[in-house]
Amino acid sequence: MSSKGKDSKEKKAAMAAVRKAYRKKQGRSNALASIIAVPVFIVLIGACVVSIIGDKVELSEKQQELEVLKAQAEALEAENASYESILNEDDERTYMERIAMEKLGYAYPDERRFYDTTRN
Repeated sequence: MSSKGKDSKEKKAAMAAVRKAYRKKQGRSNALASIIAVPVFIVLIGACVVSIIGDKVELSEKQQELEVLKAQAEALEAENASYESILNEDDERTYMERIAMEKLGYAYPDERRFYDTTRN
């Protein structure tokens, strides 16, 4: 064989050795990357799960708070309706008399009031 053919074979062998070393190095870096990527992926999945659970807990708390606020709103609407009925009464004197009798215990001078004292 000529020296040119020998050099070509040596170059090919050297190139093959370089490719083999490069592939081996790439294999190590890929293995290292997968060793690092798996725990990072697991941590990210865990963080997502914790975030979802936290959101569900917060949603539950907000729903309970909403129920309390709805109950308060209903109570206030009932109170508002009673005030509106008071304001809509045609005769203010009738309203005043009713309050004086029911809440303050007043009576007309010629009126007799009887109270049931057997009830507690």
